[in-house]
Amino acid sequence: MKLSELSIPNLQRSVPMAHYTTMRVGGPADALMVAETADELAEIVIELWKTDLPFMILGGGSNVLVSDAGVPGVVVINHSPPGEGFRFNELESPEAEPPTVWAEAGVNFGALARQSGLRGLSGLEWASGIPGTVGGAVIGNAGAHGSDMASNLVVAEILHPIQGRQLWPVERLEYRYRGSALKGKHTPQPQTVVLSATLRLVHSTLEAVQAKMNAIAEKRRRVQPAGASMGSMFRNPPGDYAGRLIEAAGLKGTCVGGAEISSRHANFFINNGNATAADIQALIGLAQKAVADKFGVILELEIELVGDFPMLVP
Repeated sequence: MKLSELSIPNLQRSVPMAHYTTMRVGGPADALMVAETADELAEIVIELWKTDLPFMILGGGSNVLVSDAGVPGVVVINHSPPGEGFRFNELESPEAEPPTVWAEAGVNFGALARQSGLRGLSGLEWASGIPGTVGGAVIGNAGAHGSDMASNLVVAEILHPIQGRQLWPVERLEYRYRGSALKGKHTPQPQTVVLSATLRLVHSTLEAVQAKMNAIAEKRRRVQPAGASMGSMFRNPPGDYAGRLIEAAGLKGTCVGGAEISSRHANFFINNGNATAADIQALIGLAQKAVADKFGVILELEIELVGDFPMLVP
């Protein structure tokens, strides 16, 4: 099927992906549509699976670098409106043990963590500053401040092209450091799609949860740079930190075009206003080569590359 023959409502053509990524870079997607609920997402994906068109699902755009050439095929933006798409079992049964929250994949993960805290429910404080969506966090085993999705997930609802909707317990996700059985399996079409997740929480108090979130927010302000970025660029190698290695290689503050290796935290790359994906690609290659030459360590990307990025170590 040709893209021009695709008849899905609200389909937009040639949309710059810079508008949909936290790094604010990226060329146009051939086509783009927005799903605001899990049911809408399922309907769109089922229709796209009937075609041979390449497509991908994008949540908050916080952990991806889109090439300047853009994205061939269709991008489905999965964003639930603020304040919608989640439900706490604690509201229906205050004594529920353990308390849980069910959330659609398009829910902002940081906002969900903060909503949990307002109800005196602990367990997601670590996620209170994460800008991505629940679906992205499930796929990538998002983590921060000593915890991760694997510690909270009870079950995920997965859409499969043949088997339909399924419930996957956390064990089936095969979680590892910043990865899962689902990560990296979307080319040219995703083999599975996350629709929702149920997360385990703990009864606490508003004051205690807020104190933890405030401490995490203060630490984040001290060590992480402001500005447009993708979060951590590289995975931490065993027993070390990517930021420490890049800084020790003398690259802190290095700029290429409008992109900069942050002078505050070397594992964060910043768009100073006019960066291109090619600028960021150059900095990635520079950091990987310098660290490999100096320390013999190959830095692996934590972000995901979308589009054409030749000569980069994934």
